[in-house]
Amino acid sequence: MTVADRRKGLACVAAAMLCLAAPAARSDAVSDFYRGRTVTVLVGVSVGGEYDILTRLMARHIGRHIPGSPTVIAQNMLGAGGMTMANWMATQGARDGTFLGVIQNGLPTQQAIGARGVQYDMRRFNWIGSISATVETLALWKSSGITKAGEMLTKETVIGTVGKSNVSYGFPAMFKELYGAKISIVSGYPGGNDINLAMERGEVHGRNNTWSSWKATKPAWLASGDLRIVAYEGPPQADLPGVPTLQQLLKTEDDRAIVRLVAAGAQLGRPLATSPDVPAERVAALRDAFDAMMLDPEFLKDAAALNFDVAPVRGLAMQKIVADVLATPENLRERARPIIE
Repeated sequence: MTVADRRKGLACVAAAMLCLAAPAARSDAVSDFYRGRTVTVLVGVSVGGEYDILTRLMARHIGRHIPGSPTVIAQNMLGAGGMTMANWMATQGARDGTFLGVIQNGLPTQQAIGARGVQYDMRRFNWIGSISATVETLALWKSSGITKAGEMLTKETVIGTVGKSNVSYGFPAMFKELYGAKISIVSGYPGGNDINLAMERGEVHGRNNTWSSWKATKPAWLASGDLRIVAYEGPPQADLPGVPTLQQLLKTEDDRAIVRLVAAGAQLGRPLATSPDVPAERVAALRDAFDAMMLDPEFLKDAAALNFDVAPVRGLAMQKIVADVLATPENLRERARPIIE
């Protein structure tokens, strides 16, 4: 072997060692940043609903998977059905990976239609992961006297919602505007748990909620028949036999396309994201931490105890879902705007 060959070989070895050292150096930098810090996981609705319960579940477990093992706390930031929190993360919160948010999944659609109050750009958020996609339902309390969706065409139904930035408004609004249901919508409840109490008190007849949330938070209502699912939107559900999807109730493909836009957030489930402009290595570390949490036996045990299904949606997939929502053709945005704005 010539001297030149030996030098070339040594150069290759050195280059390989540098390649191996670079990820380790990045990992050390992330660990150094998070060590001794506090990470806050925000949720934009009140205590007691599915968003809040999932936020606290993830806050309990994700910290031990983040390099540097920071302290993780959950915090509610109420307002405008979650839009206040998203706007704060986009415009005021630290952009260093110390703030995460469980984002209301209807907020990308609100941006797509140009809703009032939007100060965020969901494409700039860094999406971390979601425990699973969701199935949206329209559920009615026994006092409504309604057992099937078709009865809503002739009987007046009062539906409680968080606000227009939330799918809790958009889903029943589509029943009213596209299906022709005789629905009155009452907005402004702080969260789903508050609407549940309103149903029991007789203030409203029902609400939108995910199927997973009903199973996790109100299994006794389902078992007793006090709560009735009259329609849903999402993939077929074996445990909702005979219950139609909203798309099945509609007559035209254009109307079904509006449903897919407004209910697009179901693909995101209850999505966890961090702020815009967070350094790429910290975003990667947070995504890795989320993925590790999804396999953590302690997390899975706690999720099972809460009746939550775990079928994760990964951060990069969520990034594409959001981009696709915001690339919706203008004609569909225009049709959706008066329904949910």
